[in-house]
Amino acid sequence: MNATTEKPVKETLNFQTEVKQLLQLMIHSLYSNKEIFLRELISNASDACDKLRFEAVTDASLYGDDSDLKIRISADAAAGTITISDNGVGMSRDEVIANIGTIAKSGTKEFFSKLTGDQKTDSHLIGQFGVGFYSAFIVADKVTLTTRRAGSTEAVCWESAGDGEFTLEAVKKSTRGTDVVLHLKEDAKEFLEDWQLKSIIRKYSDHIQMPIVMKKTEWNQEKSENVITDEDETVNRASALWTRPKSDITDEQYEEFYKHVSHDWEKPLGWTHARVEGKQEYTELLYIPGKAPFDLWDRERKHGVKLYVRRVFIMDDAEQLLPRYLRFVKGIVDSNDLPLNVSREILQASKDVDSIKNGCTKKVLGMLDDLAENHKEKFATFWSAFGRVFKEGIGEDHANKDRIASLCRFASTHNSDDAQNVSLTEYVSRMKHGMDKIYYVTGDSFGAAKNSPHLEVFKKKGIEVLLLTEPVDEWWLGQFEEFEGKKLVSVAKGDLDLGSLADETEKAQQAKVAEELKPLVEKIKAALGDKVKEVRVTDRLTDSPACLVVDENAASGNLERMLRAAGQNVNAAKPILEINPTHPLIEKLKTGVLAETFGDWSHLLFEQSLLAEGGQLEDPAGFVKRLNSLMLK
Repeated sequence: MNATTEKPVKETLNFQTEVKQLLQLMIHSLYSNKEIFLRELISNASDACDKLRFEAVTDASLYGDDSDLKIRISADAAAGTITISDNGVGMSRDEVIANIGTIAKSGTKEFFSKLTGDQKTDSHLIGQFGVGFYSAFIVADKVTLTTRRAGSTEAVCWESAGDGEFTLEAVKKSTRGTDVVLHLKEDAKEFLEDWQLKSIIRKYSDHIQMPIVMKKTEWNQEKSENVITDEDETVNRASALWTRPKSDITDEQYEEFYKHVSHDWEKPLGWTHARVEGKQEYTELLYIPGKAPFDLWDRERKHGVKLYVRRVFIMDDAEQLLPRYLRFVKGIVDSNDLPLNVSREILQASKDVDSIKNGCTKKVLGMLDDLAENHKEKFATFWSAFGRVFKEGIGEDHANKDRIASLCRFASTHNSDDAQNVSLTEYVSRMKHGMDKIYYVTGDSFGAAKNSPHLEVFKKKGIEVLLLTEPVDEWWLGQFEEFEGKKLVSVAKGDLDLGSLADETEKAQQAKVAEELKPLVEKIKAALGDKVKEVRVTDRLTDSPACLVVDENAASGNLERMLRAAGQNVNAAKPILEINPTHPLIEKLKTGVLAETFGDWSHLLFEQSLLAEGGQLEDPAGFVKRLNSLMLK
């Protein structure tokens, strides 16, 4: 018996579950904007041609006797079909299954968990997910795809009615590339009109650098109607948009090109387009998206812009052309100097690429400066979507850290809500006379930061404090010490120093009280033992009986908790317990009224201070027992 069995000529396979869900969303959520199907399928065909040009750099035989890449659109009114054909790279049988039968994207489950059932909201998410082929089912009740991989003689036909399954069949195809035939639904027959197709192509796909050809139509005087001829005409401009003069490109064309390179269906917030000449010659066209993709935080996902060399597509996600904190930027870079066979390894070690990276970074920062200054609503949208990522740049990009910091926005005690709309420049402009520090507090939530006992004296004196609640804040704070000559200082670290804002009379009184309370301080320290580094009298509290601080150069309690949550071993610095001499509880401890339960009260001061800053108790049961005992007494 033969150990191998031949595959059936035609087989029926089931879509991946996520594909079934996505098909239903495509059909129902995007029904009001049906014409986008043509844009998406033309974009796919263009990508296929780009990939063939790239592969042919090292293997020119892939072209065969056909090196004239193009996309052909045709409609058959009698059959009720539209055909989108390309002579690009094509697909093998396995590639068809991988690219169409499944969604091989990490984060897929998260994507579907965000769907709401609201058509408008869901359509935005679908655009971010970037699966344009399935838009064919908005207008078609059956789709037939026939494709042959460049360099192969084998072709495959894929067909589906979008109902949960598809068929695969080995077929004959005389040319490489892909033909997609849409069998239109009755309510989509309007797209059979040639003028309608040409109008959509010019609207959405004029920037495609491959010629998009259709049969030419001419007015027939005898029949008093347009007649389709045998002559081809190119419908789009068929030149790379980024090579045109900026004055020759409309905003609408820039926006449509963004949708092509990003596979996003929404408009960008802004873009920068420039040709750089000199030691390095390259063109950049870079965009700021309006929404973050669902997988922005996926470490396995590659981020980057499209790289072209002399208008030949090289790669989709050249992450070396921009720093990681700008990984949300979309667009293209077209170099005149890099070799056509450039690899990721070459990009990593190239000084030419470093020069391009520095230039592109400055262009993006300039674009963000303009949004912040002249388009505040758009900048607020940008910050909401990408602020956490952008803040990484303060620690990553030493050359631009001050410029990045000036673009960052934070919550602060100046506002009553958690809006991140305070810049460091605004903070400095509101500083009280004599202030020489920028104060901040970190926490794991806005509520924890806003209600931190460390803020009490700052509220009393009307001093603004930044409220930093994102994990990235703890990281960049360790890399950034001052802004415009003002040192950044945590209100929960070291001794409190208000500089000239401190009243000399108050300072003298505080020193006197600290001396008087030395015996009490030593007694509390003895009761707590090695739980704390020291106990001291504070001048930062007005309402709370006590709080915990750490030395100026130690990791904050919030950072320690974050590191532990990430599974890292942390050699935690012992905290310092500061007591409020004016609080009634401290007064009673001082006078000896609570002498019988002094040890329990000392531990309770420590434990409630730990809870107030978001910490976790080592012995919650002991805390409850102690608290119950004290309440009974």
